[in-house]
Amino acid sequence: MKKENLIVFDIDDTLTKSENQHQEAYVKTMIDFGITEINQDWKSYPNVTDSHILKLNYEANFNKEFELSFIPEFEKRMTERMLALNKTEEIKGASKIVDFFMNETDYAICFATGSLLKPALIKLEQANINFVPDLVEASNTIFTREEIVKSAIEKAKNYFGVATFKNIISVGDGIWDLKTARNLGIHFLGIRDKNLQDFKQNNIKSHITDWTNFDFNKIQTELEIIE
Repeated sequence: MKKENLIVFDIDDTLTKSENQHQEAYVKTMIDFGITEINQDWKSYPNVTDSHILKLNYEANFNKEFELSFIPEFEKRMTERMLALNKTEEIKGASKIVDFFMNETDYAICFATGSLLKPALIKLEQANINFVPDLVEASNTIFTREEIVKSAIEKAKNYFGVATFKNIISVGDGIWDLKTARNLGIHFLGIRDKNLQDFKQNNIKSHITDWTNFDFNKIQTELEIIE
């Protein structure tokens, strides 16, 4: 089926139950590298991405400029820590929904995550989410959510051979996901109830608790998408 539209999936707590494992591995890896004074109020950061948060804490602890060349070694250690934790499971119904969009709709899919890449791939693999590595964008060389999502969209255009998608829906569980979608002028579907109060305060149009009883027609109506 020709793909004319696009779904951009966040990963942590959108498709995979991995936020706790991610944060544990991430924080402990910072400590491994001597970054011991860590601001864990994630919502306080202008960009909620692994690379940006690592950059600010690195510079605050070492009083020197952060360089991206630090990322690969950090990512390797974080990946080792992730693999030592409990196996990541899917958010209920996630794997079926990814297959649904790919096989039964004219929506292409891609993945945009604030995580570093290798830990993100582990989560998708462990949760049995079908994915193409070329369609996953992470924060290894990008600090902002907006640039990560834009890069993921470009990857999807190249992979599916689409010059312009008619409609793009970003799906995420965080208030930063909603703000990113609005900054980029694309639709947004919120998932999980953890940030529901924040979502409501920001007048979210469409929200689901998980992927069970998924009604795509209802969501398209709420988002005012006309095919």
